[in-house]
Amino acid sequence: MAMRLLLAAVLLGYCLAGPTNKHASSKDREHVQPDLSGQEHYNPQRDHNPQYDHEAFLGEEQAHEFDALTPAESKRRLGIIADKVDTNNDGVIAKEELMAWINHIARRFVLDDVEKQWPRLDTDGDDHATWEEYYNLTYGMIKPERMKEIFDAHRQLSFEDVIQRDDRRFKVADHNKDRKLTKDEYGDFVHPEDVPHMRDIIIEETMEDMDKNRDGFVSVDEYINDLWPESERKENSKEPSWVQSEREQFKGQRDKDKDGQLNKEELGKWVVPQDYDPIEAEAAHLIYEADSNKDKQLSKGEMMEHYEVFVGSQATNYGEYMYKDNEFK
Repeated sequence: MAMRLLLAAVLLGYCLAGPTNKHASSKDREHVQPDLSGQEHYNPQRDHNPQYDHEAFLGEEQAHEFDALTPAESKRRLGIIADKVDTNNDGVIAKEELMAWINHIARRFVLDDVEKQWPRLDTDGDDHATWEEYYNLTYGMIKPERMKEIFDAHRQLSFEDVIQRDDRRFKVADHNKDRKLTKDEYGDFVHPEDVPHMRDIIIEETMEDMDKNRDGFVSVDEYINDLWPESERKENSKEPSWVQSEREQFKGQRDKDKDGQLNKEELGKWVVPQDYDPIEAEAAHLIYEADSNKDKQLSKGEMMEHYEVFVGSQATNYGEYMYKDNEFK
């Protein structure tokens, strides 16, 4: 699963994974919320793509593995998972339970990423990451005299700029303001895209990236330059059709008040939309596909009857972890 905006990246080979060090292009900015699949759910003709659901519930890497399972094995594993999704053990899976399960699975990659970084980060073994520990690991090898050097020419960011941005985001992720992060808080710090209280910091960082003249707005030229940097353009080359399409998107959809620029509110509605929850949408879709008696919830029997809707899902991805722990045997 790819969660593409504002994720941690390598800082010119110096760093562990500073979260603000590299940002996605405008093509990726629209999808800050969890990307449940690399596939499109529907094609332009509105034909349903079942592979979306397959990857949304399994993850792209495991999709092919589960495609190879027999129907009997798929059903058996799905039955075990269905029992776990039904957290109140009332025999039915409500939309909220399915959403909680999908969210749990979507969050696994964040937790896995944190677990990989944690041993190098938590140097004193107190189960917290202080700002000093993070700074020393990520920027400790950079000599002070090099701090003002530009490492991102396109966005005109120096090492010093990035450190200041990391410090600001660290403070937002630090819920109790004790200047140290738990594993969960560190997950919010390096992967803020699906955390509501990190929404404002995402918008602020995005505005800083795109607003080159620092007037508090993103013009259409700044928008296009972020999407199609001048460094990537060939001399006298014709503007690609997809760039022209983005200009139309800017004028027709992004710029709500039609003043030729995006303010912070408009930028936020585009980058981190609050009127669409992909997890809720996917849960509703799965229930629609498998709810035989139309009671707007799922029984274990309905899931078994429509196992092809769920086989290879991210729920099954969790099942793979259980299987490795002998819970499927």
